[in-house]
Amino acid sequence: MHNFKELKVWKQGMEIAKNIYLLTKTFPTEERYGLTSQMNRSAVSIPSNIAEGCGRKSTKELYHFLNIALGSAFELETQLILSFDFGFAKEERFTKISSDICETQKMIIGLQKSLNI
Repeated sequence: MHNFKELKVWKQGMEIAKNIYLLTKTFPTEERYGLTSQMNRSAVSIPSNIAEGCGRKSTKELYHFLNIALGSAFELETQLILSFDFGFAKEERFTKISSDICETQKMIIGLQKSLNI
């Protein structure tokens, strides 16, 4: 069992989730049950799955939940690109969040490699 709150990747995931919630607040109301909801769920899924994996008893289970977190990060990246293409996200904000997501993807992959599975 790992203390997830000490992991830099979990902290980064939490920051992404906060920034996505702030971003989606500015989206059109008609997107509330569409892209807004999808992006918020994907963003929350990243640190949540890292934390859940850390609470599991085996390294194999941690690896599995890191895989889910990684999938959510790629899903969120796609949704962020769509939000930019639709004009919902300004370029500066898009670039910053996109960069954070890519960094987090690399961190998750690095953590997985360190588990030697």
